[in-house]
Amino acid sequence: MNGTTNIPDGRVRKHAISRRGFLQAAGAAGAAFAVDACGIEPARVEITRHDILLPETAVALDGMRIAQVTDTHLTGNRGAAARTAELVALEAPDIVVLTGDICEDADGLTALSELTAGVRGSTATVAIFGNWERKARIPESSLARAYERAGAELLVSRAATVARGSTSLRLVGLDDSRYVAPNLDQALAGTRGDAEIWLVHCPEYADLIPDGVSPPDALLAGHTHGGQVRLPGWVPYTPPGSGRFVEGWYRDAKVPMYVSRGIGTAVVQARFCCRPELPIFTLRSTRAAASPDNR
Repeated sequence: MNGTTNIPDGRVRKHAISRRGFLQAAGAAGAAFAVDACGIEPARVEITRHDILLPETAVALDGMRIAQVTDTHLTGNRGAAARTAELVALEAPDIVVLTGDICEDADGLTALSELTAGVRGSTATVAIFGNWERKARIPESSLARAYERAGAELLVSRAATVARGSTSLRLVGLDDSRYVAPNLDQALAGTRGDAEIWLVHCPEYADLIPDGVSPPDALLAGHTHGGQVRLPGWVPYTPPGSGRFVEGWYRDAKVPMYVSRGIGTAVVQARFCCRPELPIFTLRSTRAAASPDNR
C-alpha cells in the first residue's frame, strides 16, 4: 500500500507502507474492536427516556414512570444485569415490565428471581414469556413461581391493573409470538382501563394484530437486541420474529410500538455500535400536557 508525505516546497512524496506495518495496524484495530465489543460495550447500559401520551381521562396517571427490562439472557450477561439493577434502583420507577428472554433455560431461573428482586417497581412488577423461555420449554408454572418469589407477576395472555384512585392503567401481557400465538381475545377480556399498555416479546406481532382491535396507548417489545453487532447505518442481522423492526419508536405499525435494544447478548457475546438499553417511559395525559402549568 502507498501513503503520501507533504514536503516544504509543496510537492507530495509517496512512500510505501510495509505489509508488516499494515498487518500490525489491522491487528491493533481488530484488538480494539474486540475489547470494545466483547469487554466494554456490553456492560455500558444506557438509559433512554420517552413519553407515552394517554387520553384526557387518564390525567391521574400523569407522571407515572415505567422501566422496561428485557433480553438479559441469564445466566450470562451478569455485569450488564447488575448494572441494570443499579440504574433501576436510582430511577425508582412506579412500574417495571420484564418483556421476555430474561433467562435462556431452567438453569437460569434462580438468576431470574435474583434480578427481578433487584429491579422491582414501587407499585407493580410484571413479566411475560420470551422466545428463549418458550424454546427451553420452561413450564408456565415454574416461570410464574420464579417471578412470584421476587414479587413479580407473570402475565400469559392476560392483564394486570394498576390504579391511582379511580383511574386505572391496564398492562396486557401477550405470549411469545414465535412459539405460541398470543390469545388476544383472552388477554383483552374484562374491563378496559382508562389507559392501556401491551407487552409482547417479538415486535413482528405489531404487524399481525387483527384489524378492528381497539389499539393500546403503546406496545412495548424487545427481542431484536437492536441488531447487537452493527455499523453506523447498517444492521446486518436481527433474529426471526423481529420482522421489519430494529429499535426505537414505530408509529407506522397497527399500534404505536417501542422496541428496546435490551440488556444482554445472545449467541455472539458482543455488542458493537449498539449499547444495552434501559428505557424509562413517563405517562403523560393530554389534559395535563395542555394545562397552563405545562406550557
